[in-house]
Amino acid sequence: MTVPTFFSPTKRSLLFCLVLGLLAVSCKTLDPSASLPLTTVPKTSSVVNVPLDIPFTTLTAVANRSTPNVLFKQRGMDLGNGLVGDFEFSRNGKIQFRALDQQRLEVVFPLKIQGEVGLKPGGLRNLLQSKVPINMSLVPVFVINPELQSNWYLAIPEFELLDLGGKLRFSVLGIELDLSPIVRQEIRRFANQELTSKPNLLPLKPLMESVWNQVGQPMLVEVEGKKTGLSIRPDSVKIREYLMPNKGLHLDLGVKGQVQVHPSNAIPSRAFPIPKVSPNTDASNRIDLQLPLEFTYGELDALIQKSFGGQSIPMNKTYRFNATQFRTQAYGERLGITVAFTAVSTKGGDLKGELFLVGRPVYDPATRVLQVVELDFVMKSGSAKAMLGTMIKKGKIHRQLSQRMKMPLGETITESLQGLQERLSLQTPVANLSIQNLQIVPLGFYPTATGLAIPLQATGTTAIQWK
Repeated sequence: MTVPTFFSPTKRSLLFCLVLGLLAVSCKTLDPSASLPLTTVPKTSSVVNVPLDIPFTTLTAVANRSTPNVLFKQRGMDLGNGLVGDFEFSRNGKIQFRALDQQRLEVVFPLKIQGEVGLKPGGLRNLLQSKVPINMSLVPVFVINPELQSNWYLAIPEFELLDLGGKLRFSVLGIELDLSPIVRQEIRRFANQELTSKPNLLPLKPLMESVWNQVGQPMLVEVEGKKTGLSIRPDSVKIREYLMPNKGLHLDLGVKGQVQVHPSNAIPSRAFPIPKVSPNTDASNRIDLQLPLEFTYGELDALIQKSFGGQSIPMNKTYRFNATQFRTQAYGERLGITVAFTAVSTKGGDLKGELFLVGRPVYDPATRVLQVVELDFVMKSGSAKAMLGTMIKKGKIHRQLSQRMKMPLGETITESLQGLQERLSLQTPVANLSIQNLQIVPLGFYPTATGLAIPLQATGTTAIQWK
């Protein structure tokens, strides 16, 4: 009796063709040439909100530095009884502040009044040419209600003189004079003409622009060798201010806008203009900058080649998988990577082909590692043996690729964007501002028609050291 041969050469060929047919059917779910709808890259928006508690020591230092010594001069002041005077009003010590409530500020303004008093022209004036010198000190106390206008001007709509802080009595030619009412009147006249009637009293925009020109100056950052220009375009600047009794002035300063990307050779030379001021309702201390970063597929190919090129992956006891070239593309919401490879055999007969990988890039903030999940692949090879081997070993190949498609990004991002933290730190004559706990993470990975968009989020808080 003859034993049947179940795996004759003809049957083996039929079985081999059947397996290849099944493999071809199973691979139809991934078509590298398929035109799938692309994902929408979310728009980036950045917010910086800084609560500032400015102590009265700082406020008084600024006021004393910026207030001129001579406030105003008055010549020919009519003092009554045929007398006139020439006076100069100047500072006579340090200005002091005290908050009465959240809106009203009490100001103690040491004042020196110098000048001379004499008779009006005509009559006795022609006989008595001498004048009596005046040199007196007062410490007037008044209340103001400072307001910041939307056009960055400071206004003082309210002024109230509480106490003149002394008497101005003296004798001229036997005439007893009390100039206190006249000085009160003169101070109120000066406040009405020079303070309360001027909504655009003190321009603060030059001061803010000097700070903004440092923070908002376009900068150049480098991530994995890619140089990109970044600039901040503010949409709004919001401020809420109120006084704190026995402490100082509280400001909630907020800036909202977009970080814009520029080619490294076309970075703007200056910061964007500052918009008008609007009310702020946010009291948080936060920095939330979203940076739109994108790698072209050519740049991404070079990055992957640098990280994974030349790796040798054991497939079995005979073959090792060597990736030789990478080519990336969008595959709908996922990233497609065509990998040219050579499978080197210890017994000779190397195999060449291509794998088409599809996966979703995901960043793990805990490990600060970028990896590709939801990984799937198909084989593209002219070798029937390679196709069959891939189908048989697909599970092992999948595990090997999943384990190796990882890229540590934490140090790369932190070091590349270190200049961002330096730019956000400020040193001014009034205070030094520093950034604390700055963390930078990718918000997602979005394949586009031209490259891989990777919006980055930089978060942190601010610390202020007042001078």
